[in-house]
Amino acid sequence: MLRRNFLKTASLSLAGMGLASNLFAQDYFISNGGEPAKEHITCYPNVDGRHQLYQLWIRKNNTVLTAYRAHQTQKYPFFYPVAGPISGLSLTAESAMPWPHHRSLFFGLDRVNGGNYWQAGLDSGQIVSQEPAFAKGEDGKFKIDAVSAEIVDRCLWGRNDENIIEDNRRFLVKILDEKRYIIDAWITMKMLTDITIQKTNHGLFGVRTAHDLSPVGGGVLVNADGIEGQSRTHGKPSRWLAFYGKRAGLQEEIVEGIAVFCPSKAPHPRFENCPWFTRDYGNCSPMPMDFFKEDEPLQMSEGAELKLRYRVVAFAGTPKDADLDGLWEEFDG
Repeated sequence: MLRRNFLKTASLSLAGMGLASNLFAQDYFISNGGEPAKEHITCYPNVDGRHQLYQLWIRKNNTVLTAYRAHQTQKYPFFYPVAGPISGLSLTAESAMPWPHHRSLFFGLDRVNGGNYWQAGLDSGQIVSQEPAFAKGEDGKFKIDAVSAEIVDRCLWGRNDENIIEDNRRFLVKILDEKRYIIDAWITMKMLTDITIQKTNHGLFGVRTAHDLSPVGGGVLVNADGIEGQSRTHGKPSRWLAFYGKRAGLQEEIVEGIAVFCPSKAPHPRFENCPWFTRDYGNCSPMPMDFFKEDEPLQMSEGAELKLRYRVVAFAGTPKDADLDGLWEEFDG
């Protein structure tokens, strides 16, 4: 009853702010389950003072699982937290030293037509969310059930009042069991002008782990071949890469981790073999740009598209416990 009253009150409050559109109508606050809590997903949006949607929250059993943060004042949209399946502690860091521009689970790229869509100020380049929403099916109903929810967004990459790339992205958040859930990502980048991407170590779909999962914080960095550590995984091809470790500050010992998958089919010839950028402080990204030659940039013509696909697995235990190899086979099949 409390949940129903909250949802009704929240909906009426939005309507009172002039937001009683289909997007913010009461049926937008989706509840599968109710009280008392049972295995279910609930989803809801946040708006700012200008009545713009800027956060999409997903909860499992009334506890925050993750949130897609897409305010237009940010450098780029990102997910935070990405909660551990058992501890509830985030597996990722919203911001951390020595590179505080890393934002948990994020997508960006440096050295694009002279701009920087990964770090530095907004005037150097910004990826601006346009239409973050929970996805609907052809029947007009939200694509949300007891164990999954889907998010869609359209983003524009630009600086100096000029947009150079449009990306359309879709994320599926799905609970597999009490110890594992996934975030599947499909991102299509459409070039709005001729694009040149130079060699850079700042690129594409990245994760910045919580300190206790990183090797410098006592955790483990390992790839699908069982190779550990930055020095041995950096630049090497692999199906997946994971960070895992004992969660800090808890009375009981809980081991959790997060993995990123790279598909076997490359979206572009320059992406073959999926080389990884890795760091022992807790950053990784499957991307080729760090391994370009300075005089061999990636060039794409206006209208060209780059279709990217990734999977993130949040898990309890070790990569073997989570059956990452089996999940990758399912992902890549």
